[in-house]
Amino acid sequence: MTVVSGVRVVAGDRVIDNGFVRIEGSRIAEVGPSASGAVDASAAVVVPGFVDIHVHGGGGATFTTGDVEEARTAARYHLGHGTTTMLASLVTSPPELMMSATKAFAPLAAEGVIAGIHFEGPYLSQTRCGAQNPAHLRRPSLDELESLIDAGEGAVRLVTIAPELPGALEAIKLLVARGVVAAIGHTDATYEETLAGVAAGATVGTHVFNGMRPPHHRQPGPVFALLGAREVICEFVADGVHLHDGTLAFATTVTGPSRAALITDAMAAAGMPDGSYDLGGQSVEVAAGVARLTRDGSIAGSTLTMDKAFRRAVGAGLSLPAAAQMASATPAAALGLSEELGALRPGLRADLVLLDDALTVQRVMRAGDWVA
Repeated sequence: MTVVSGVRVVAGDRVIDNGFVRIEGSRIAEVGPSASGAVDASAAVVVPGFVDIHVHGGGGATFTTGDVEEARTAARYHLGHGTTTMLASLVTSPPELMMSATKAFAPLAAEGVIAGIHFEGPYLSQTRCGAQNPAHLRRPSLDELESLIDAGEGAVRLVTIAPELPGALEAIKLLVARGVVAAIGHTDATYEETLAGVAAGATVGTHVFNGMRPPHHRQPGPVFALLGAREVICEFVADGVHLHDGTLAFATTVTGPSRAALITDAMAAAGMPDGSYDLGGQSVEVAAGVARLTRDGSIAGSTLTMDKAFRRAVGAGLSLPAAAQMASATPAAALGLSEELGALRPGLRADLVLLDDALTVQRVMRAGDWVA
């Protein structure tokens, strides 16, 4: 049994001052106010383990090539920053690489190193492809999706699609029927085309505002449609580059924290020095921590970690409970994992992040074990 006590515990929509979390085995057994004044000197605040449903790499390693050892390195790096659950996000790639990566990562998902695979592409808009490789963009293929889902044996969890493409609505319906979450992103869709994707079953908006037609009061486009759709959880990259802090704060007044998921969209350069990197076969230059494509200056993912995103959200004016929900419970709900993780609640997996007064990570626990 492990007890973390004498700390501010962020549990759901409340903060318990001088609280405790009791862990038995891999599960949370009890959460509440401490009966004694004993203090765990390693932390000031305890939040649930972070859940990142959109991350391409970190610590100098990438998920995008399908290399297993690199995937382990990237997952280990983000775990050290409090991300206890993550999807390995791939970028637009040739069919052969998508299939080989799926087969390579399926055992990692079964092992629990990752929670599954996210395909960000290749069924995306040429106009709004951003840092996606335009050479490999293509129309949705039901046969390809079926093959990837079968090969993943449950590892394929999320696929981002532009709903205006021919065959996109059928692809979204297929994903939902196969138990895969469909997301809308990298899209030039109209407001109406976006809502058609939602009606077909899409329940996530991929890094909303970025990689999509910008909103206009006479042509609201996908941003307004996704923010307003009650079925949709909207991803936000809280790094001050993808979104102004004011935009993040405003958007969450529309969605509420239950429909806002913080993500990193991190690439291999996260945690590494500025310099030259690769993303999906494209050259990326990182300067002052900002990643951009060499060829045209498009934002190319981020160097963010979830603890930094959490701090940024709090700095933008969100409360500790709201930021914790956006970093843990909401992305867990997006994947249908709310009954397993994402909150400090008895019965859930014991994933904890211990933070100091500056909200800097001090210790991380995953499934009841402290991470080295």
